[in-house]
Amino acid sequence: MDAQQQKERVKEFARELGVDDVGVAAASSYESPRSPVLKSIFPGVASLVVMAYKELATCESENMQIAMNGRLDLMEFSRSCNYKMARFLDREFGAKAMTVPISYPLMMSRETQGSVGDVSTRHAALAAGLGTFGRNNLILHPDFGSRALFTVVMTDLALSGDPPLTERLCDDCNECVESCPGGALDVEGRTDVMKCLKHSQPYGIGGNIRFWWKFAESSPEEQQAMLADERYWRLYQAGSIGFQYFCFNCIKNCPAGS
Repeated sequence: MDAQQQKERVKEFARELGVDDVGVAAASSYESPRSPVLKSIFPGVASLVVMAYKELATCESENMQIAMNGRLDLMEFSRSCNYKMARFLDREFGAKAMTVPISYPLMMSRETQGSVGDVSTRHAALAAGLGTFGRNNLILHPDFGSRALFTVVMTDLALSGDPPLTERLCDDCNECVESCPGGALDVEGRTDVMKCLKHSQPYGIGGNIRFWWKFAESSPEEQQAMLADERYWRLYQAGSIGFQYFCFNCIKNCPAGS
């Protein structure tokens, strides 16, 4: 079985898992300006198997519990698919494989601001021909637009890569820019992470630090009131389940793929 046939077998298996789309890139085709070099993570990496998952209509809900639950469902499903793909590569081809999730865990530091993946799934999707960047700095998929999330399986199996997508899918309507409550997309080609996080993850690490600094400086009476406040309860829940997004505007308002 040559590299092209192996790739087709890998894609067939991905479709059997229920993945919405799949592409393959040579590791040498992957470039991410802020993430570590792939070989520093996996010295023998030769190929990236990139799987795409369509975000459901839950992201349109104004109820953030429902919206975030849809994301958690997708993340759970994608983790299962990623792990099964890695096992398939191991079992079918005797290949080494390492999985990269949609989101966390990722490096948490002042330098990265908790926003830089060890492997950028966006740039992997770009290299695998699954889309092109939009004005919202997300990958736009030809069918799903901004409503596409990606996982990656790195492998030392040398698969035949897919050609990059050359069609521009963003029409520069600026819906994402205008609907961003934090103005995080005002500068083209750049997402102001801190402006984004204040709205998309108000109960993340920044909100947590601010809450506990204020708590430490407050009187016992004020502390009791803070612990009874809705904000503390939401911080507690976020600490239990991980990142919670409270804004999906740059995804749900994008007309591409709709």
